[in-house]
Amino acid sequence: MQKHVIIVAGGKGSRLGSILPKQFIEVYNKPVLMHTFEPFLRYSSDIQFILVLPEKHISFWERLCLEHAFSIRHKVVAGGPTRFHSVKNALKTIPAEGLVAVHDGVRPLLTPGLVSRVFHFAEKFGSAIPVVPVRESVRLIDQAMSSPLPRNRVRLVQTPQCFRAEILIRSYKKSFREEFTDDATVVEPEGERLFLVDGECLNIKISTDTDLVIAEALLKKKGFNKD
Repeated sequence: MQKHVIIVAGGKGSRLGSILPKQFIEVYNKPVLMHTFEPFLRYSSDIQFILVLPEKHISFWERLCLEHAFSIRHKVVAGGPTRFHSVKNALKTIPAEGLVAVHDGVRPLLTPGLVSRVFHFAEKFGSAIPVVPVRESVRLIDQAMSSPLPRNRVRLVQTPQCFRAEILIRSYKKSFREEFTDDATVVEPEGERLFLVDGECLNIKISTDTDLVIAEALLKKKGFNKD
């Protein structure tokens, strides 16, 4: 079954206070985004990559690929005003068969083991959403009031989120709504049951300067994310 990966990289770097979007910031000798491709390729050399970028950054990415001799084959698609629209644009290039994983471009610390897990369970159950337990105490805010939530019943949701292609394509035919914060929230209203799988605590999304420091240290560590 053909496997596709949509890497969504539409960030503007605002949280980092950087002019350069975070997916292009250099970490351990190359841009964050280039690291993100590698665990997928180590899992399988037959994966078809679709990279979604803001249209104004496509030529900049092409220059980076030349500078770093980045040779992983991929198709580049212009994104839209939201993540929802960006994924929808990418899905137009994918046939309604096979499996599709959607991954944040600024999550470079996943392992091939996680990639294998989401593809395996998506093929078996139709979807695979990686989640990790919450370690801190959690409270629900309601205006000026708050109340505790049982953390054993709460999970943090990660990417890559993987689906059978026909499920994802069908789900993205509807119009955008504010509650569509990831692919799971787009698919679930179609009546599809979501299958949760174990994520990885180090599969962080780079949003802050601290995240960049963590990513640099882990990527320098010999053997990290090879398995």
